[in-house]
Amino acid sequence: MKNNIVFWIGFLLIPLTSFSQSISSSPYSLYGVGSLYDSDFGYLPSIGGSGIALPSDTFINNLNPASLGSINQNHFLFDIGGKAIATTYQNSTRTENRNNFQFSHLAFAFPVSKNSGFSLALRPYSSSVFKISNLQLPIADSQEYYYVTAQGSGGLNNLDFSYGSKIGKKLSLGVTGTVLFGNTVDDRAFLISNTITTIHKKTDYSGVRATLGSQYKIDSTFTIGATVKIPARINASKIQTVTSVADDVESSIETDQATDTDDYYMPLEIGFGASKRFKNNLNVTLDYEKSFWKNTKQSELYGEFVNQDRFALGFTYSAKKNIRKYWDRVGYAAGVNFDNGYLEVDKHRVNNASISIGLNLPIDNTFSSLNVSYSYGQKGRIANDLIKENYHKISINLSLDGIWFVKRKFE
Repeated sequence: MKNNIVFWIGFLLIPLTSFSQSISSSPYSLYGVGSLYDSDFGYLPSIGGSGIALPSDTFINNLNPASLGSINQNHFLFDIGGKAIATTYQNSTRTENRNNFQFSHLAFAFPVSKNSGFSLALRPYSSSVFKISNLQLPIADSQEYYYVTAQGSGGLNNLDFSYGSKIGKKLSLGVTGTVLFGNTVDDRAFLISNTITTIHKKTDYSGVRATLGSQYKIDSTFTIGATVKIPARINASKIQTVTSVADDVESSIETDQATDTDDYYMPLEIGFGASKRFKNNLNVTLDYEKSFWKNTKQSELYGEFVNQDRFALGFTYSAKKNIRKYWDRVGYAAGVNFDNGYLEVDKHRVNNASISIGLNLPIDNTFSSLNVSYSYGQKGRIANDLIKENYHKISINLSLDGIWFVKRKFE
């Protein structure tokens, strides 16, 4: 019965891989290349997205390439996931509800040697899907206002090539090469006095980035890890059409014209993590990450990039009293996550906080599992036309573990 359930869930998730972008609709995806995605591999969503110090022994841990040094010999890992999100948007005057389903990731990993492994992962990096009507903004050095209506789609994809290896018995090192690609489409209308100016632009992005990782096993129950994401420039090219309507007369200013645009800069990001196991049943993970967005010196018309701090704490527990009993092998998880955001709009940070719980459901007679988690979070705030998001998220990740190249002992 359990195998049938997992089969149908996996079958339902497979069509998601045909979509390179999600249908996320956060108004904050108006900024930059859109809202950035969380890492949702394996049971990471259940533990608040913490896991820099966790090994890739039962699932693919994309937070740290050094984790691939712990992949089991002859094992082939495959991971696919998706998430359903119900969000309530609030400002000082109205409330709106939206629901959507998002593709999370598609990844596989396998050992290269006894102490090293390789993984390939495809996931969305950002989503720039939004729709905003009649946003009132002040005109600089004036007491007057203008109004903006904006609609966007698209985002960036993230293709990771990762390799990790053990150096001795305690140290593991790893590196990830990331290819980012995609495009965004942005339509905006500006009403100033009696003139409406519309701008349609499509921007294509492409670039590469590197991530370095390490893990050090202090003893059999305690591991620490660190990651460094190297700053990178993502090249951008834009095609733009501009029209203006004044006194019922429409004028074409530009038509499908290649226009200079600012490249997108990814910041230096450093992370530290720790993982501690107690009595073989309870495991605690703690992560801290710092992203130096301010150093990229990027600017936005409606806000600015600022340095970001992220904290994540997670707990996993498994009874393991009798491995023959299914529910004794089920893993239970919980976590919390907080980041103060990389955007500052009207002098206010767009921060994000969430709590999560989850189950790791083993698939009978295999090393595979189904990970199901629920998260509740809040993003932004209600202040000066800013928007607060309250969201409920259910993540479903299927982690398949197959054994390759093992000779049968019995024919």
